Amino acid sequence: MTFNILPSTLPALARQTREAARQLAVLSATARSQAIEAIALALEAAAPDILAANAADCQAAQVEGLAKPLYGRLKLDADKLQGAIAGVRDVGRLADWLGVRQIHRELAEGLVLQRITCPLGVVGVIFESRPDALVQIATLAVKSGNGVILKGGKEAVRSCEALTQAIHQGLVQVGIDPAVVRLLTTREETLELLNLDQDVDLIIPRGSNSFVRFVQDHTRIPVLGHAEGICHLYVDQSAQIDAAVAIALDAKTQYPSACNTIETLLVHQAIAPQFLVQVAAVLQAAGVELRGDERTCKRLNIALATEMDWSTEYSDLILSIKVVNDLAEAIAHINTYGSRHTEAIVTEDAQAAATFAAQVDAAGVFHNCSTRFADGFRYGFGAEVGISTQKMPPRGPVGLEGLITYKYQVTGNGHIVSNFSGEKSQSFTHRDLTDSTQGE
Repeated sequence: MTFNILPSTLPALARQTREAARQLAVLSATARSQAIEAIALALEAAAPDILAANAADCQAAQVEGLAKPLYGRLKLDADKLQGAIAGVRDVGRLADWLGVRQIHRELAEGLVLQRITCPLGVVGVIFESRPDALVQIATLAVKSGNGVILKGGKEAVRSCEALTQAIHQGLVQVGIDPAVVRLLTTREETLELLNLDQDVDLIIPRGSNSFVRFVQDHTRIPVLGHAEGICHLYVDQSAQIDAAVAIALDAKTQYPSACNTIETLLVHQAIAPQFLVQVAAVLQAAGVELRGDERTCKRLNIALATEMDWSTEYSDLILSIKVVNDLAEAIAHINTYGSRHTEAIVTEDAQAAATFAAQVDAAGVFHNCSTRFADGFRYGFGAEVGISTQKMPPRGPVGLEGLITYKYQVTGNGHIVSNFSGEKSQSFTHRDLTDSTQGE
């Protein structure tokens, strides 16, 4: 199968992606699942080229002095690539969200309303460093019947190009227009993308809070904000110390550059004498630099934290510690400095956990577990296009469901509104239907 020659301007490219998405959206669930498997196979076949491209990106990044957290996200080794490919297949196995009838209602005799799920259309995603994010996003877009325009960081351009080429090969093999997945490579294209409000339905920026703000301020397209991840772990007075130490270690060191890694550890004053010494020893043995408030520094020989530390996303092996008087002070600190991403409490007090869950303002609120579980894959979403810290849904890890909207379909038999007014007007029935009641 042949496809149109690519046009030269970004608006024309976006329109072609929109048209390719319309064709994708009408394919069967089986056909889209076959496309996902074809992408996985193509990525496996292209693995040597992808890894070589990433090695070149990493080498250039080292020369240019790329920040350590970004370098950690950039690096794509064989294990990480295989994990990404496994994630592709996980997405393929997800239930299909397209064409689902959410409402089926008789409005009046012979007049029937349905609400049917459908794709958003074209999604623009701008992200830093992580080339494996491209795989997740493209796969979710294909599964959900959406087109996607991707813009990775300049430090990952070779990796992104190699991954996109493999994805295109997989799509072509099953007869899908590769224009449904589009890759941009320059900053100028990013700025132009933000002006395409006629052809792009949603922008998802994945980066710093300032970058998300920049995107929001420079586009009329709806923006799904994935900003900073300033996450906290609060160790309550009734916490089991061994469990709290293990959770703190995992939440800080399992993947320090991730947005769901903790940046601040809050400790109830009653448990601080026992807990601080134990947790500090374990964290420092793992290479974590600790900073603390005055009460913490009286117990630990560490640097004094500044006001800026409480509002900093380190994305590195650095952790600030603060001793608090009680649960209320912990919640107040989190709601003041947190980024509404993910917050956790360690406690054996069910009422304290319930109060924490009710009063902390965040997309994810965890009890007795690591914040690192805040992830679309770990939630069973297959993958995620990003994590939204905004109040309106979708919130938290945004997977397949977040790329789906709906439309209302009404079928009548010559019905007109005029017949529903006056003394002898037709009446609304507003009766929900099932397959067994339709046609009664």
